[in-house]
Amino acid sequence: MADDNKIVLTSEGFKRLQDELSERKTTKTAEITARLAEARAQGDLSENSEYDEAKDAQARNEARIKEIEAILKDAVVLSEDDISKNKVALGSTITLLDMQTNEETEYSLVNPTEEDIFERRLSIESPIGKAIEGQKKGKTVEVTTSAGKFKYKIVKIGK
Repeated sequence: MADDNKIVLTSEGFKRLQDELSERKTTKTAEITARLAEARAQGDLSENSEYDEAKDAQARNEARIKEIEAILKDAVVLSEDDISKNKVALGSTITLLDMQTNEETEYSLVNPTEEDIFERRLSIESPIGKAIEGQKKGKTVEVTTSAGKFKYKIVKIGK
């Protein structure tokens, strides 16, 4: 599906990166430029912490813009047909049952660049992602993390 230089993203992840890039190139850059102008207007820049902070923000913003552009340049977007309905794979939406708490949680299995546990986007390279990848509905897996051992049952696989 993709060669070694390619980064496989879900369509949602690709869109999120495009939106972030657009936001950083327009709104964020304009905000930082205004902060720099305001700090310059204060006079002596050698002891101006606002100027230093704005320059740091500018550098971080430019670095993130370059990072996103590199990711998007090498990205391969998963199509719906690429996502397995029978086995857990990149792009799958899965429901896991925590065997200790008996709670079910739905996750999307994504590339590490898309991971956001608060949005229930789980990296395929995380301990849980590695344990469930390739598994079928009904399978119970044991996962060892820095927080201890956990057991999960794959309740549902979708896309």
